Amino acid sequence: MGAFTMPSLGADMDRGTVVEWKVAPGDRVERGDIVAVVDTDKSTVEVEVFESGVVQELLVPAGEEVEVGTPLATIGSVSALDGSAPPAPPRPSPPPPASAPVRAPSTVASAAPSHGPAHPHVTSPLVRHLAEDLGVDTAHLRGSGPGGTVTRADVETAASDARRSAAVPAGPEGRRTMASPLARRRAAAAGVDLAVLRGTGPHGAVLARDVPDQAAPKLTGPAARRAAVAALMARSKREIPHYYLRTTVDLGLVRRWLDGVNANRTPAERIVPSAVLCWAVARAVAMNPGLNGHWVDGGFRPAPAVQLGVAVALRDGGLLAPVIADADRLDADEMMGRLRDLTDRARHGGLRASEMADPSITVTNLGDTGVEEVYGVIYPPQVAMIGIGKVVERPWVVGGQVEVRPVVTITLAGDHRATNGHEGARLLATVERLLQDPEEPWNAPAPPTSS
Repeated sequence: MGAFTMPSLGADMDRGTVVEWKVAPGDRVERGDIVAVVDTDKSTVEVEVFESGVVQELLVPAGEEVEVGTPLATIGSVSALDGSAPPAPPRPSPPPPASAPVRAPSTVASAAPSHGPAHPHVTSPLVRHLAEDLGVDTAHLRGSGPGGTVTRADVETAASDARRSAAVPAGPEGRRTMASPLARRRAAAAGVDLAVLRGTGPHGAVLARDVPDQAAPKLTGPAARRAAVAALMARSKREIPHYYLRTTVDLGLVRRWLDGVNANRTPAERIVPSAVLCWAVARAVAMNPGLNGHWVDGGFRPAPAVQLGVAVALRDGGLLAPVIADADRLDADEMMGRLRDLTDRARHGGLRASEMADPSITVTNLGDTGVEEVYGVIYPPQVAMIGIGKVVERPWVVGGQVEVRPVVTITLAGDHRATNGHEGARLLATVERLLQDPEEPWNAPAPPTSS
């Protein structure tokens, strides 16, 4: 077991705020359980654990913003709950007093506790982060905990002893300002005077968390979400050489099939054309894997499955693209259910972290707004985006005769670093073939429905 960390909920996420804890120390959790609610620039997301165990410690309080990868809690084995965990090794007798150096930037010198075994062992992420914040090198500490474990007290003592022997800048009226190296770097970058800050570290030391970011006002709510989307789209247009393709597809067979399937269904049970179109896109992408994946470290990495992102516009102006996992394995009914559920939870809250992982390709559908064509901007690090417009009635030549048919315009935005126009055209042609294939259910009798 180990640390439960702030997850990455998209390639553009670097920080998140713990809004609420759903568990407490001592609680037993199973894989998939919701343990916390996290707020990002895009949305509020429920975060689940991926291993079973027992919550040992909550490291980040509700309301605190931390970077992706920061330990939020420690999860131990189930044995920690029933008391059957193996006992800690006996604590050896302390050796004669000795001192060992610690890292000495501007505030931390070389003092360290003089007891415990010579080889330290740090088990708590909280202790590791405290040591980093205070500039203490735990490799040279003598731990006082069981089995030589380095404790919080050991780190604080080392930092305090080091400060007493190190010169620090003078504050008002000649007083000295104690601060960690990271706090000093952040203060310098933000133009903040350490002497006016109130430290929350040992003996009033100023820590990194005590330094306000004065470089720019922090955006929250809709403004933050709009800013996040703007930054991602600007990055996309700056870094990705887009190419665009379009095709218009006859949906006559699909429309006839939907009319039959939906005839005896309630509005909540009906399948809409967008579900069939997403179904066709997912299947086509699985058949054309060169557009399904990510551009990372200067090269294309194909995704092992079709993780279909669905762009959802929020009422406050934000934009989300939650993921339909293994979308190419769903039928039209299943796709309809997943689309309805994801869209509702994206707009009203309740998305899970696993549903916000990076999609392998994204679909944006603006047909319900009346737009007939949409040319998307690729979400980095993806290499393609599919745009779906409104289904409209148009004159169409069928068997040499002009008929009025329902048609839809489907577009592709492709990354020219990973693919070319030929590959993109092949993907769109596959979508069209699937929507007109007589072997698909569009030409089959409608399945039986319950009354």
